[in-house]
Amino acid sequence: MVTLSPVLGNSQRLDGGAMFGNAPREMWRHWAEPDEANRIALATRGLLASEESGRTVLIEAGIGAPFRPEIADRYGIVEQRHVLMDQLAGLGIGPGDVDVVVLSHLHFDHAGGVLDAWAPDTEPSLAFPNASYVVGRRAWERALAPTPRDRASFLAHLQPLLEATGRLELVDGDSSGTLGTGYRFHHSDGHTPGLLMTEVDAQDGPVLYASDLVPGRPWVHVPITMGYDRFPELVVTEKAALLADVVDRHVWLAFPHDPDVAMARVERDDHGRFRAVGPPH
Repeated sequence: MVTLSPVLGNSQRLDGGAMFGNAPREMWRHWAEPDEANRIALATRGLLASEESGRTVLIEAGIGAPFRPEIADRYGIVEQRHVLMDQLAGLGIGPGDVDVVVLSHLHFDHAGGVLDAWAPDTEPSLAFPNASYVVGRRAWERALAPTPRDRASFLAHLQPLLEATGRLELVDGDSSGTLGTGYRFHHSDGHTPGLLMTEVDAQDGPVLYASDLVPGRPWVHVPITMGYDRFPELVVTEKAALLADVVDRHVWLAFPHDPDVAMARVERDDHGRFRAVGPPH
C-alpha cells in the first residue's frame, strides 16, 4: 500500500489572463484574485508516495529554484530557497532518499525542482543523486526539439543531466518497469505533446495527478483552458473524458497549481457540469 503526501515546491505569481486564456477577467477574478500587476497566486506541487517496502517515489518536483535572481523574478518565482527540499525534510526525507522521480513533462515549472538551487559560478546539478527518472517518451522528444512558441518553457541543460544518470526510463504505454504495479499512466497531448498523468493506488483510494490538463479547481470547468496550452480544443476534449472517468471511478484528482487545495473529488452538478468538491480530511 502507498501513502501519499502532497509536497509544495516554490510558488509563482503569473498573469491571470495567461492562466485563463479563453476566459474574460470578469469571470476568472472570482476564482483567483489578481494583484495590481494582474498576476494570480499559483502553487507548484508534487506528491510523495511512501511505499510499505520503504521505497520513496516523487511524482513531480515543482519549479524549484534553478534560475539566477533576475530570471526568477521574470517568471514570478516567489521564494529564493528550494522549497521542495524543506517540505521533504519535514517528512524526514533527504535528497538521497528519493528513489524514483516521475515527471509529467519537462516544462520548468514541473521539472525544475529536480535541480539544485542556483548558485553563482556553479554548474547545474541534480538534487536527487540516487533517483531513477520516469518521463513520457514524447514529452522527452518535445523537450529536445521544442517549437519557437514553447522553447522558453524548457531547461536545455536538464535533459543531458537526466540522461547521464543511466537511470532514465522513457515511457510509451500505461505502465513503467521502474515503478512496477500500483501505478498507471494516462496520456494527454493538449497542453503539450506526451503529457504523462500518474494514477496511484493509494491508501485512501486511487489518486490521479492531473498535471496541466487540470491545473487546479477552476480548470475543472471543461471549457477553461490556459494560454500556455498548445492545442486548447484538444485540452477540452481530453479533459471532459478524464473527468468523466474520475467521477465514474471515484478517483481523487491531485492538482499541481491550485494554491489552496492539493486534491479534490469531482462530481457533476444538476446541469451535468463538473465541479471540484472537498479535499480529503
